[in-house]
Amino acid sequence: MSNSKNRSDCPISSSLDVWGDKWSLLIVRDLMFAKQCTYGEFLKSDEKIATNILASRLLMLEENGIISKQNHPDSKAKVLYKLTEKGIDLLPLLIEINLWAEKYSEIPESQKMILNDVKKDKAGFIEERIEELKREVL
Repeated sequence: MSNSKNRSDCPISSSLDVWGDKWSLLIVRDLMFAKQCTYGEFLKSDEKIATNILASRLLMLEENGIISKQNHPDSKAKVLYKLTEKGIDLLPLLIEINLWAEKYSEIPESQKMILNDVKKDKAGFIEERIEELKREVL
């Protein structure tokens, strides 16, 4: 974890200090599901994150060990962002958020299809996806 002071000893509050704002979770989402990896690709997301917010959140996620930054294989001007093992471990949380959203709001049909697979075998789905994400990190 970062050396920053937590607001309290509550594990939920401490966790939210690391990844709890909407922009941080959307960055993790993009790395997990949309495979967006460069600064420019994050800027193209539907949510239209501001450049200063994006830079701040990427730095905070990197400092907290959720993502890592690597040289881009095709461009010296770009860097790739990837989830670390700590970041990959957020997958079950994101799955639960998706399941909650499906219950209480309209979601795209493509998302419903994925969630149907999750509901058939949540543990198996999570395990398979975590292994896939870990292979991508290496």
